[in-house]
Amino acid sequence: MKSKVLVIGGAGYIGSHTCKVLFQQGYQPVVFDNLSEGHSEFVKWGDFINGDILDKCAVVKAIRSVEPIAIIHFAAFAYVGVSVIEPIKYYRNNVTGSINVIDAAVKEGNIPIVFSSTCATYGMPDSQPISEATNQDPINSYGRSKLMVETILKDANSAYGLRSVCLRYFNACGADPDGEVGEKHREETHLIPRAIFSSLGIIDDFEVFGGNYDTHDGSPVRDYIHVLDLAEAHILALKYLIDGGESIQLNVGTGNGISVFELLDALEKMNGKPVPRTIGPKRAGDPSLLIADPSKIRDILGFSAKYSDIETILRTAYDWHDKHQKINQN
Repeated sequence: MKSKVLVIGGAGYIGSHTCKVLFQQGYQPVVFDNLSEGHSEFVKWGDFINGDILDKCAVVKAIRSVEPIAIIHFAAFAYVGVSVIEPIKYYRNNVTGSINVIDAAVKEGNIPIVFSSTCATYGMPDSQPISEATNQDPINSYGRSKLMVETILKDANSAYGLRSVCLRYFNACGADPDGEVGEKHREETHLIPRAIFSSLGIIDDFEVFGGNYDTHDGSPVRDYIHVLDLAEAHILALKYLIDGGESIQLNVGTGNGISVFELLDALEKMNGKPVPRTIGPKRAGDPSLLIADPSKIRDILGFSAKYSDIETILRTAYDWHDKHQKINQN
């Protein structure tokens, strides 16, 4: 009988890819999702429970019915701009909802948790690359909500013995090479999908923020990590916890930076089409560089990115969006 893993938020972008890899590696994922941002058609590799992390009774009921060996917790609001405008909404969902998950995990036998965190907890780091020892000083409500949950997990470990792995993602991107799932948001704000939409002629308002960053070509440099590499990091974290590993926080990135202009040039070269864009103003508080130091996750979990070269990222993403030719379809 396959070991069950409760995947909270498993109908979303990263969660659905992780469910596929879980299934391929012999686990039985069970998705718990309210479908506010996720998609029912992305639940392909296990059972589905329609529930909300703000409903504590529903969380407890799901854990008791599934009896999982571990929980992978993705469910969160994740639009940075919206978090600044509606901070209470973000704290209520991301923090209060996570408290419900953590409390239930403790009371149902200290079920270990792999938590979806973010490099946004670092804010405006004063040095690069960013290691786990870099000071965490988030500059928006989204980053602060994730840092709060990391802190709660640390306290739950100290007080109750609940073990967890917090994975601080850098820039998630790409899509399943088989085309079974991909990046599909109701409101698409991410750079790569919007660049592809512009290339395909689906949108005519693609804007690049700033050309005057302190980088080699004036555009922001980011560490892009393919969604399949992120999924693999979750499986490695899961196995680490099952084997008795202690609580830990880890960056998930490649250690390599790619500028926005380099990415757009690579997309144009790949598909032989221009990417129409305008250059907008630099965003306030937007770091010029965000690059991970991935040495800790490599040393502890044996993780190394396999799909995160720019060609694989762009090809898998382009094929997914070209196939669907639609934006924000529910």
